Amino acid sequence: MKTAFYIARRYLISKKSVNVINIISGISVAGVTVGTFALVVILSVFNGLDFSIKSLFSTFDPDIKITSTVKGKPFEQNSINIESIKQVPGVAAVTPIIEEDAFLMYGNQKYFATLKGVPVNYNEVSRLDTSSITSGRFLLEANQAPFALVGQGVAYYLSVGLNFSDAIHVYALKKGANGRPTMDNTFSHSTIYASGIFANQQEIDSKYVLVPFSFARELFQMDNRVSAIEVKLNQGISQDDIKKEIAQRVGNQFAVKTQFEQHELFYRVMQSEKWAIFFILAFILVIASFNILGSLSMLIIDKKDDIAILQSMGANQKLIRTIFLFEGWLISLAGAFFGIILGVLICWVQIRFGLLKIPNDGSFIFTAYPVQIHAGDLFAVFMLVTGIGFLAAWYPIRFISGKYLSAS
Repeated sequence: MKTAFYIARRYLISKKSVNVINIISGISVAGVTVGTFALVVILSVFNGLDFSIKSLFSTFDPDIKITSTVKGKPFEQNSINIESIKQVPGVAAVTPIIEEDAFLMYGNQKYFATLKGVPVNYNEVSRLDTSSITSGRFLLEANQAPFALVGQGVAYYLSVGLNFSDAIHVYALKKGANGRPTMDNTFSHSTIYASGIFANQQEIDSKYVLVPFSFARELFQMDNRVSAIEVKLNQGISQDDIKKEIAQRVGNQFAVKTQFEQHELFYRVMQSEKWAIFFILAFILVIASFNILGSLSMLIIDKKDDIAILQSMGANQKLIRTIFLFEGWLISLAGAFFGIILGVLICWVQIRFGLLKIPNDGSFIFTAYPVQIHAGDLFAVFMLVTGIGFLAAWYPIRFISGKYLSAS
């Protein structure tokens, strides 16, 4: 084995009698390098986008959310033993919330939004804190008066400004309204002032307005009913493990979802896109590896005299084939090594300096393409490249070298 590796290494770096073989070998290494580099960079960019979007969602979404199995249907708060959930190891806080659609008016502007009724200390029991506030401050109640935190998108459509003294008029459908529909007997009406504007993610910012829990309960006539119960976990606790424990305590009439499951379709699409790109680039890498096949085929022809000498010295077919197999592997390994090093270097530069900017007008939460390197992806790329290199080397050795090998 050492002999085969030594000879293969010499063949790789030595000058061939036909100069075009050196050129094709160089092209083979370059092709594998470029393919490996592209895989590393693309996967790292997808990792960065995935992490950035998940972090945006996680700021607004709870670690675990308990809702009725009937989508959008409120339930009695007493139907769930909140104290029992608080006693689950790893649970940091349990918060009932009310989430309903409402019609908003601010001056002459009108907009439909979702009001989310939360405790006044919501910044302490959720990840949505003062760092999310772009204007004003995190305030839901002062001197027993309710205040609203308006999503940046909602504020844009309503033209809400904190320097204005106008209140936001909120209308919600009354429960069990009868008679001729009018504004008075069909809608519940209330007013609330904005204390701050928060920015998280475009889909959330253009949908939600945070209001005190008591304000939402009175407006939507919820009495003792709630829309959901949010659970915050201690840092480093597995959401899946806690989910199973909570699901056993609340019963089958409630749906218990982790952060991933709250946006399951979105996350699965992200993963599908990532691996679709992976396989497309892998196919391109297979095409690039045809250079290895051509390089080995010409090398075998070029070294037929060496093959005859090795046979006369007692080398068998297995040793000679192993030499050229190692030759193909060395080309793949060289390309994989240079490609991974170059890819990691470029990703590090982007992480450190953010040279590649996203062209935007400030609507994105990040200004440069996010990148994150995963060791698992590097290992997968390395195994893929070496696997393709093995197949590319095996074909010419199996079907061409036999022409130059006499039977042992």
